[in-house]
Amino acid sequence: MDNGRRTAYEALLAVEADKAYSNIALNNAVKKLHPEDEAFVRAIVYGVIENRLYLEYRLDQLLKTKFKKLDVKIKVILLMGSYQIEFMESVPSYAAINESVELTKKFKRGLHGFVNGVLRSYDRNLSKLELPDRSKQPMEYLSIKYSYNIDIVKMWSEMFGEERAERLLAAGNTVPPLTIRTNTLKISTAELTAALRTAGFEVSPAAEPIASGLTQEAAAQVAALMLEVRGSGLLDSELFKEGFFSVQDSASVAAVCTLQAAPGDVLLDLCAAPGGKSMCAAALMKNKGRIISCDVHEHKLHLMEQEAKRLGVEIAELRLNDATSSADGFKGIADKVIADVPCSGLGVVRRRPEIKLHMNKEKIENLAKKQLKILEYAADYVNEKGILFYSTCTISKIENQAVSDMFLQKNKKFFKAVEAQLMPDVSSSDGFYFTAFQRI
Repeated sequence: MDNGRRTAYEALLAVEADKAYSNIALNNAVKKLHPEDEAFVRAIVYGVIENRLYLEYRLDQLLKTKFKKLDVKIKVILLMGSYQIEFMESVPSYAAINESVELTKKFKRGLHGFVNGVLRSYDRNLSKLELPDRSKQPMEYLSIKYSYNIDIVKMWSEMFGEERAERLLAAGNTVPPLTIRTNTLKISTAELTAALRTAGFEVSPAAEPIASGLTQEAAAQVAALMLEVRGSGLLDSELFKEGFFSVQDSASVAAVCTLQAAPGDVLLDLCAAPGGKSMCAAALMKNKGRIISCDVHEHKLHLMEQEAKRLGVEIAELRLNDATSSADGFKGIADKVIADVPCSGLGVVRRRPEIKLHMNKEKIENLAKKQLKILEYAADYVNEKGILFYSTCTISKIENQAVSDMFLQKNKKFFKAVEAQLMPDVSSSDGFYFTAFQRI
């Protein structure tokens, strides 16, 4: 049995059975693999999750028992096999089928004949397998074709129109570039570029994020910090261990640059984990001032502490705090408050594809209530003429513009100074929203 496929199976089983995050399950699974094997495993895992509903719909056309009723281990093996047959040109169908049979012999003994028959039928009938009729069921068609919960398809179609919605659905199924932010506390972008190339990596300037509302100054600052890197073993490199860069998307960095954190500022980051914005702000502040980075989970604070140490960040104070309740000690203390709130994550489905399967309208509406609550508490922490910065990694208007507008209706001491929405169908960056509320 192929070790790479076994690793992919274990990661997908964790996602399917235990509802694990795909990135975490995958990173845990590939630690001991060779870089070439790691790339193969990542392709299968992300490919299966990205096409989950599509593959299930097509498998159902070959099964007497509905796919949903099958044992979870058999589900994973059939999804892996069918994905390789249909999408991985480098994998011969016979190899995909034979390895799936071997997986079944190992993990679900007695059903290898069933798996063999289904996958051989999938291969033979590939051109005959259908999708919903778009003329009669347009929402169902888009849901299956791009493997998104139908609630998201309907919501985006209402918000943006069906044509734009389809572009967004397609963008969510693309492979995101690997982008890094130069840690200017330790190295310049030019020096980092040279060092990475010497280490064998391909390096180029990252594409600038595109968004109305993004100032030229912020865009230029992002461009000066961001690089796109290609090559394996980046996070095992000495350059990473020495803290010369962080893996971060341009959209997130654009948000921090828009905030204009400056040396001497007091900055409060309310939902800081995993710490990217706090660490970026520390570099822009040149390690001068004060950053209070909060999270409700103690183990995440520990990880942020390690990250701060790696990057040489000296001004970050880590606090255990629940942003959905009032914190008396924070009243009026900050020049700038970041509320990067929990959200649906619909702007980052390229990186966490399971989101598009499980997110729905009810969850989004509940998240919006929580986001508004956090904003209202955060308003008390901003000092006179300070800035309250609200951000999400989603493109849902319910969580973005609607929450911002509701906040302003209730809080007349603020006005909207900046507002930007980055869309993944027009920018190579993640989908991201941010707005800066200036205190009057």
